[in-house]
Amino acid sequence: MSTAPSHDRRLAELRAFLRSRRERLTPADVGLPDAGRRRTPGLRREEVAVLAGVGVSWYTWLEQGRDIKVSDDVLDAVVRALLLDEAERDHLYRLAGLNPPQRTAVPSAPVSPQMQGLLDAWAPRPGYIRDRHWNFTAVNDAARVVFGYGETDHNCLVSFFTNARYRAVHRHWDATAPAVVAGFRADAARYPDDPEFDRIAADLAEVSGEFAALWARHDAAEHTSAVKAVDHPDAGLLVFDATSLPLPEHPGHHLILHNPQPGTDAAERLARLMRAHPGGGTPTMS
Repeated sequence: MSTAPSHDRRLAELRAFLRSRRERLTPADVGLPDAGRRRTPGLRREEVAVLAGVGVSWYTWLEQGRDIKVSDDVLDAVVRALLLDEAERDHLYRLAGLNPPQRTAVPSAPVSPQMQGLLDAWAPRPGYIRDRHWNFTAVNDAARVVFGYGETDHNCLVSFFTNARYRAVHRHWDATAPAVVAGFRADAARYPDDPEFDRIAADLAEVSGEFAALWARHDAAEHTSAVKAVDHPDAGLLVFDATSLPLPEHPGHHLILHNPQPGTDAAERLARLMRAHPGGGTPTMS
């Protein structure tokens, strides 16, 4: 059973999400005639209601976050009207309290010897495990050397925005940042009763204006794979295919493995780098 604060948080998120999705569209995007200059950006609520085939009052109540009953069919009509993709559809369903089912938050679990063994065996390739809050629960030596993770790095999201070493070597940091924030918001929606997500986001927004601006966009997306390009000061360009693997025995935990991209010399460069850093310590990124 949801508590009142989590219920209010969900409805507040629903309000902001629907408004942000509506404001990003133009009449031309959805096949409506352009009626000239508008006082506010995006579609009007009345236009979304017409496109979805629902009453204007009902859609207004939905976007205002009122505690109303919604069905799968009607919510899907709103999804189509707002041109939401699959990840955004799932996010809207969670905010509306419908499918996909919300998972129950469980405590972060220590890394098992088997998982630690897998990380160690993955060397010299980088790998780590993060929990549902994106806290690191295990990081292998290669990840510390390649990405510059140090003893003060405890959370993947926080490190992305605050670790100057990591940012300096990440070739596509600016292009990647929106997807990183959208992924964290999508994960947060799975656990509406867990206040830790809000705490992490609020604390990070205090020290990173870039994160605060991206968080305010209310984008949500899910990613299981990515390409990471690292300009390492000692090894040069290293390009990795990164894959996120859920750990079913620990809900919310993911194993993140990085493999040198085929067709590049990243594997050879990585091998030389790791031979030069026995034991893993964090290299100097200056």
